[in-house]
Amino acid sequence: MRETPQNPLDFTAVLHDEQPERVVARYRAHGRRLFWPVLVLVAVAGASGYFLGRFAESWQNDAALGGAILVVFVAVLLPVVSWLARRYTLTTRRVIVTRGLFVRQRHEVSLRRGFDVTVSRRGLQAVFRSGDVTIHSGSEHPLVLSDVPDANLIVSAITTLGEQSNRPSFNS
Repeated sequence: MRETPQNPLDFTAVLHDEQPERVVARYRAHGRRLFWPVLVLVAVAGASGYFLGRFAESWQNDAALGGAILVVFVAVLLPVVSWLARRYTLTTRRVIVTRGLFVRQRHEVSLRRGFDVTVSRRGLQAVFRSGDVTIHSGSEHPLVLSDVPDANLIVSAITTLGEQSNRPSFNS
């Protein structure tokens, strides 16, 4: 049987009964987003190794090197940094989406509130078992986890954690 606090305004006894929040999973968007940047990097490295130093004028070699660096920066580095800048964290109490490197944006949904979870797949997402997980928690803007790997497992984990967090816990 649970003891009631001596002072009715003593809420600390109620707060200490809860389990601490634990991180269940951390993940990013599916890694296939890096396919084209890696392919471009291999192509630029091969072309640079073959063509650099073969031009008659030194400015042509410098221009080819500058072009290769520009292509690697735009087509490889920016997509990889963009992929690394978005993280999804699933805890025992909430789902957190963090975006950005220099300016961080953080969106979270509490699993204690009523919510609805849907999965949508487009293109190759069905082949790779990934998908877009949308959490409708009654607010205007639903939380969308874009292109997460193994989307059905994530939906199952979110619904299970939501059921467990809404279940009352009685400590004896």
